[in-house]
Formats: sequence, C-alpha cells, structure tokens
Amino acid sequence: MANVDAKKGLIPIRHKNGENYNGAVNPYYIPSTYATALYIGDPVIVTGTSNTAVYKGFEPGTLPEINKTTAAGGAYTSGVIVGFMADPDNLDKSYNPASTERIAMVADDPDLVFEIQEDSVGAALAATDVGLNADYIFGTASTVTGKSGVELDSSTAATTNTLQMKILRLSCRTSNVVGDNAVWEVMINLHTQRYTTGI
Repeated sequence: MANVDAKKGLIPIRHKNGENYNGAVNPYYIPSTYATALYIGDPVIVTGTSNTAVYKGFEPGTLPEINKTTAAGGAYTSGVIVGFMADPDNLDKSYNPASTERIAMVADDPDLVFEIQEDSVGAALAATDVGLNADYIFGTASTVTGKSGVELDSSTAATTNTLQMKILRLSCRTSNVVGDNAVWEVMINLHTQRYTTGI
C-alpha cells in the first residue's frame, strides 16, 4: 500500500534517550517587520535579538526573535514551532500570517527526535540511508490546517556533516513503508544550542 502524501513539517515525538515528548516549549518573538508567514512544524532560527518592549506581559529581552530557517546545508535551526500564543485578532488562524507580531511556542531541546515526511523527488530514501544526513525542502504550507510544508529533501541524503538533519530510522507507524512519501525519525543536526559561535 502506498504512503499517503501528507506533509506536516517537523513533529516532535520523543527525546533521544527514549522519553516521550511531554509538550515542553519556550516562547519566542515574531516581529511585525518579518514578512514571512510561519506555520506549525516550521523549523526556525533565532536572529540574535529579542523583544525591545514589553509584549503580552513579557519584559524586554525575554523573547528571542525568530525567523524561518533557510533550507540549505550549513543553515542552523533553533527549534520547531508547535503552536502560537492566542491572539484575539487572529483567533481564526492556526498559523501566523506574514508581517504579524506574535509569540510562537517552540520545541527547542537539541535532543528532540522529530517525524518528517520525505519529498521523494529524484528517488525515495532506502533502508540503507539510515544514518545519513539530509536538508529540509520547503513546500506549500496550509493556511487551513496551519501545518508546515517542510519535508526532508531525499535528494540531499549524504554523509556530509553540514546537512541539517540526521536520519535515525523509518517511523514505526501503521501504513508507513520505505518508499515515496515515507515518514522518518530525524534529529536536528545543525542546532544553535550545540557547539556553535554566538549569533
């Protein structure tokens, strides 16, 4: 049976040590000057600044600012958006529209394991690709579900240490098999909280 094509970005499922993901997140700031929409499942990176005024009760400096991570080898990630703080002006939106000030809830533990669908462009990953690294590729997100369009770029799978994700294994779930649109367990390989210079 073929895998369902249902990209959802990165979904935290557990910690590297086997413990279940308990929903732990930290708040991050999206400024109104950022002209890119953000979705649940998007990988993001801190920009090197933070809120400079009180926002939603958070004092200046308490909300690191984020942008969407670049999908390219060598580009780091600080975490993955799992939700947004309720906004009375956007209660009907499960994503954050471009140029909209908001607080994102980000799963930023560098030891988290995520599920992600591969794009299978060129060729699908094989069982022998477990242990390789790969980059993200950004597809079209959904403004209806609020889910990200990020997938694992199967054409980038290689031993290169500057690729963005580490492929751990095929996700053990019903109707998920090696082949087109398979869902894999990965970890963020280039994480800003691991052995990097300041941003």
